Amino acid sequence: MNAPRARVARRPVHGVLLLDKPLGWSSNDALQKAKWLLRAEKAGHTGTLDPLATGVLPLCFGAATKFSQLQLDADKTYEAVARLGIKTSTGDAEGDVIEERPVKVTEEDVRNVVSRFAGLIRQIPPMHSALKKDGKALYEYARAGIEVEREAREVTIYKLNMALAPVDIAQPAIKMIVKCSKGTYIRTLGEDIGEALGCGAHLSALRRIETGGFDVSQCVTLDALEAMTEEERLKCLMPVESLLRDHTVVTLEAESAGRFLSGVRRRGAWPDKGPVAVYGPSIGAGPADRVLLGTAHVVADELIPGRLLSPLEIEQISRL
Repeated sequence: MNAPRARVARRPVHGVLLLDKPLGWSSNDALQKAKWLLRAEKAGHTGTLDPLATGVLPLCFGAATKFSQLQLDADKTYEAVARLGIKTSTGDAEGDVIEERPVKVTEEDVRNVVSRFAGLIRQIPPMHSALKKDGKALYEYARAGIEVEREAREVTIYKLNMALAPVDIAQPAIKMIVKCSKGTYIRTLGEDIGEALGCGAHLSALRRIETGGFDVSQCVTLDALEAMTEEERLKCLMPVESLLRDHTVVTLEAESAGRFLSGVRRRGAWPDKGPVAVYGPSIGAGPADRVLLGTAHVVADELIPGRLLSPLEIEQISRL
């Protein structure tokens, strides 16, 4: 996974790759592999998945990196398995066993605790997480054997389906489907459910099946990507504007588009809107009849620029 790679000639690549992150890979390792395969100059992911986790990891290339925060803030859906009766130091299968308890849990017990974890709940972030305190990630303190105080945070569980799913006679488990807000720790949810059932638990499997409207069925694996030609890999990319599907669309004429790209507010008969995707007429020889300029919001008939593409990025995208 971390073997030295041959140097490649980088090139401008713009778009979103929906990757099905493999088990055992860090999000950054997966990003760097995809970046190398695409020979991309600039890339970033949209929030980490633990090595234990698989599933939807949107990777942003070029101009798309300017809008990656939208995916960080998006609601997400997971499939998870929590092994009952065993607590670990990390809350998942990668940690050391710190406690074992007998399991006497019925399907009725599982149904009875669901309501306690639906809606707005409070979670204490795990020590083994990337959340920072005093400029240092919590997992760095944890690795040094230091536990620091963490404040509980509010998150929202929009949907929680749970069922008892015995893995074997000695060690039953719970299968969960969880739709939740940003900032939700599924490891912590699994641990807290285990405590509510009186036996403890740790997360043994985690798969993200949806994030921000992107579904795992749309994803490509690293193995599949590696087997493709360069042209086929580029065809896997979704356009930059796929990150802005929920934005209101405003289209500007050429002169107004140029001024908007310079950061100048434009006036028009637009209703007040929060997130707006702003387009201008096509530039270059590409087939598109409009090109993305960036984002904005509208206040009192004024279109106020937000994150903007550069003229060079717009030209490069228009050539595709």
